[in-house]
Amino acid sequence: MADLREKYIDTNGIRLHVMEAGPENGPIIMFLHGFPEFWYAWRKQIDYFADLGYLVVIPDQRGYNLSDKPEGIEAYKTDEMAKDVLGLIDHYGHKQIYLVGHDWGASVSWWTALKYPDRIKRLVIMNVPHPKVMNKNMLTNPKQMQRSWYIFFFQLPNAPEKMASANNYEWPVGILEKSSRPGTFSPQELEKYRQAFAQPQAFSSMINWYRATLQCRNEPPRSFRITMPALILWGLDDIAMIPELAQQSLEYCDQGRLITLDATHWVQHEESAKVNQLVSDFISEAN
Repeated sequence: MADLREKYIDTNGIRLHVMEAGPENGPIIMFLHGFPEFWYAWRKQIDYFADLGYLVVIPDQRGYNLSDKPEGIEAYKTDEMAKDVLGLIDHYGHKQIYLVGHDWGASVSWWTALKYPDRIKRLVIMNVPHPKVMNKNMLTNPKQMQRSWYIFFFQLPNAPEKMASANNYEWPVGILEKSSRPGTFSPQELEKYRQAFAQPQAFSSMINWYRATLQCRNEPPRSFRITMPALILWGLDDIAMIPELAQQSLEYCDQGRLITLDATHWVQHEESAKVNQLVSDFISEAN
C-alpha cells in the first residue's frame, strides 16, 4: 500500500487511530468502515485515491481496533460518531471533505451529512439506507425485520461477546467469509481482522454500537434531507439489507443518484475497481 502514515488524533474527548496516505495538502477523502471491520476495510481504495492526489484519511472508528473504547452504551450513539468525524475534519483544518461510508460507516456518514451539511462537499454511501428508511423498515417491514434479527440478539448483555470470542473469533471471521463472494477475504486478511477483534474491549464496544441504536436517543437534525450531492452504491446480493432500501433512500436526497452493483454487502472489496472509478468520477465533478 502507498506511503501509509499512522496517527493518533484527539477528537470529541477520545483518541482515534487514523491511517492516512497521499499528499498532505490534497483535498481530503475520508473513508468510514462498518461492522466488523476497521481501517483495513479500505485497503483497496488507499493507493488509488492517494495516487489521484487526495489526502486519504481512514480512522478506526471509536470502539474498534486501536481507537479508544469509552465505557457504556451511551458513548456509542451515532451523534457521538458524527462529532468524532467533525473533530477529525477540524484537526486537518479543512472546511469541507468528501465523505465515504460503508455499513455502520455509512450510517455515520448519513448522520454527519444531516447534522453538519456545510462540512461535507460530496457524500458516498454503500449498502446502508438513510436513517429514516432504516428505522421504518426495521420496525414495519417483515422482510427487513427478518434480515435484521441479529440487531435484536446484540441487545443481550454479554452473550454476543461470548459467542464472538469463542474459538479465536471464529464467528465474526465466518460472517465475513460466508456473506461475501468466495475468495473475497484471503486467510492472511482474515488474520488481520482476528487481531483487531482481539484488542482489549474491542468486541464489546463494537456491539455497543448496535445497543445504542435501540437504547439511546440521538438529537435529530434540523432536516432529514441530504442537501449535498450524494452517490449511493448498492450491492444487490446483500444478506443484511433488502434492495428496496436503496431506492427509498434516494428519495431523501436533493441531488442523489443510485448505482446498483452485482455484489454482496462487501461492495468495495468485491468490485473495488468499479467502485473506485465510480467514486472518483463522482467527486471529481465537484472540482
